[in-house]
Amino acid sequence: MTYVEIGVRCLIGTVFLASSLGKSTGRRAFGEFVGAVRAMPVPLGPLPARPVAVGVLLAEFTVAALLLTPSPAPAVVGALALASGLLTAFTVGIVMSVRRGLATPCRCFGASATPMGTPHAVRNGVLLTASLTGAWTVATVRPAVVEPLGAVAACLMGLALAGLVTAWDTVAELFRPVTPPRPSRRSPGRT
Repeated sequence: MTYVEIGVRCLIGTVFLASSLGKSTGRRAFGEFVGAVRAMPVPLGPLPARPVAVGVLLAEFTVAALLLTPSPAPAVVGALALASGLLTAFTVGIVMSVRRGLATPCRCFGASATPMGTPHAVRNGVLLTASLTGAWTVATVRPAVVEPLGAVAACLMGLALAGLVTAWDTVAELFRPVTPPRPSRRSPGRT
């Protein structure tokens, strides 16, 4: 095991766990996710929304389970490959939504009013890069003895990054331009 593997497993595993829980906790959350799937343009044409949503949830739970538990290297590479495939599909859907001018809310982590946009595609690109890096590292780098303190630091870094990712809409809002306040409609002489 390497520090990169530990950090990436914590990051991607936590993100997919939060994502799957946010979409499946309660009928309303799942229903909103199914609606978002239905509204998302896909290159293959309309797909049956409910089965696709269930498949996405099962895939996300699988990624989280394999990355957040002790798993052999081939299972970790497989989980990171599955995560990479999901992230690629999600990014294509987001880019197509943006290009078509759709204001579909991002249901990536459950309820959200923020429409899918470029910040979501960037987020997924960062996660995709991390996932591919992790898969490559696990598949090609010889496992080394890791120091406990280093392992804890890598885990904490992955968890901190996962926290930022799951709060992405809020973080992205901090970087949006501030609109100036509108002038009051009152006439100058009135109080």
